[in-house]
Amino acid sequence: MLRIVLPKGSLERATLDLFDAADLSVVRASDVDYRGTIDDPRVTEVRILRPQEIPVYVAEGMFDLGVTGRDWIEETAAEVVSLGELQYSKASARPVQIVVAVPLDSPVDRVEDLPQRVRVSTEYPGLTRRFFEKKGIDADIRLSYGATEAKVPEIADCIVDLTETGRALRAAGLKVVDTILTSATELIANPAAYDDPAKRHAMGQLHTLLAGALEARGKVLLKLNVGEADLARVIEILPSMKAPTVAQLFGEGGYAVETVVPKETINVLIPMLKDAGASDLIELPLSKIVH
Repeated sequence: MLRIVLPKGSLERATLDLFDAADLSVVRASDVDYRGTIDDPRVTEVRILRPQEIPVYVAEGMFDLGVTGRDWIEETAAEVVSLGELQYSKASARPVQIVVAVPLDSPVDRVEDLPQRVRVSTEYPGLTRRFFEKKGIDADIRLSYGATEAKVPEIADCIVDLTETGRALRAAGLKVVDTILTSATELIANPAAYDDPAKRHAMGQLHTLLAGALEARGKVLLKLNVGEADLARVIEILPSMKAPTVAQLFGEGGYAVETVVPKETINVLIPMLKDAGASDLIELPLSKIVH
């Protein structure tokens, strides 16, 4: 039913891992194959292509559904429907930023301080041109095919580049003077395909699986038993998504309690619960959380 296009390059591994966690595993003949399959009746075709091209291909109807960054949607000005953000990137769950950066020793602290005809190197010429036009700056924008941070100061006066942690910019001796865009990975659809009720329903179901897998990341299910005398103290300690589930144990005066907690807190939480009177604690991994 759905033709899907996924990003190749820096987002490729993280995207394939997400689809695998969502039980939508992409099978390819090799890691360099641009075609794949998903064993799901809602998916008829999977292609893996550069994220820069995906918004245009989806807008033109070559694919029904795609995964790409908001940065490339804005750069290409493609008319697509966003089904929502997928909170992951190549190194973390944080969104990335498209920033303007200049040398650390530059007197420029704001984009407005840049002179007319400033040389700007970027992989985002369309986005950059529109940004500088809004600022009233006539910029000499030069397309970069990579290693953009290395172009300053001989080839360019400043750059517009993507950063996730800022580490590469700092290592290159650059400082950020403005942020053009905060970009997250998005699930996008062709408008005509989205208007088809059957396809829209299938898209929503796939989105549910992907979002559920992301929601479960970094969380575990914690189960425990506790006596009636210690129940209130244990509940007070427990974090939860809404409220812990509490059920009375058969034939006993105790209770079974379960809740979802952040994995990063479990090393502190389990000993605290045991000290508070909890017993039989079990920590279980989670595959999906669907609200």
